[in-house]
Amino acid sequence: MVEYSLSPAAITDGLATRFIGQEVSCYPSLPSTNDVAKRRAQEGAKEGTVIVAEEQTAGRGRIKRRWLSPRGSIALSIILYPPLAYLPSLIMVASLAVARSIEQVTGLKAKIKWPNDVLVNYKKICGILVESNVRGDKVDYAVIGIGINVNIKLSEFPQIAPMATSLSRELGRDVPRREVIRSLLAEAEKLYLALAAGDSVFRQWRDNLVTLGKKVQVSSGEATYSGIAESVASDGSLLLRQPDGSLLKIVAGDVTLRR
Repeated sequence: MVEYSLSPAAITDGLATRFIGQEVSCYPSLPSTNDVAKRRAQEGAKEGTVIVAEEQTAGRGRIKRRWLSPRGSIALSIILYPPLAYLPSLIMVASLAVARSIEQVTGLKAKIKWPNDVLVNYKKICGILVESNVRGDKVDYAVIGIGINVNIKLSEFPQIAPMATSLSRELGRDVPRREVIRSLLAEAEKLYLALAAGDSVFRQWRDNLVTLGKKVQVSSGEATYSGIAESVASDGSLLLRQPDGSLLKIVAGDVTLRR
């Protein structure tokens, strides 16, 4: 049976974190959890506050794409107040936390496609959008938006079915979303605190990338590039070895794997 309702108590019960997820707000439906989280951050919400929606009607992904978040999926946003130096690492924190939570709760092997898509069996199962407000060298706030396909029937969404998957599709059964959320929040906090301790979240993220060593096509702005995804720089940029032998650094883009 699909777990239709999430509540703050269902999420926080047994959650062993210091601050992420200690305050949770749940909504039946929102246009965007990120928009609510940004507003709450501007109003002074505590760091680690989490906004959860049963469904999103206007969810966003990278490159202004729409992200579908029907009932049965996970749609949440985490409010943080990080130092400026942490901003490039938040994508790494989020994607690693999602991959690890999926593996912990379901046993499924999850990998990351540069820069932040989480895949199971080479199909997209999660989208991540980090938004922030920066003034000078100070970050007013950062919001990590996460959408995970959990208990959704992809046959009802033919526009994404060929390239996406869900936890229930992979397992042949429904998955308790509250367990995934609790694991996700715990892993996110662990990785976020590791940044302060100087631990290499970058190395862990790099080692989980399915992109490296693969033939890829990268769309970045108006341009499209092809080559071998050779490595990633410490700021998260992709280093692409082009057919002429030159090495191109790509800060942002959309990767298609050529298997």
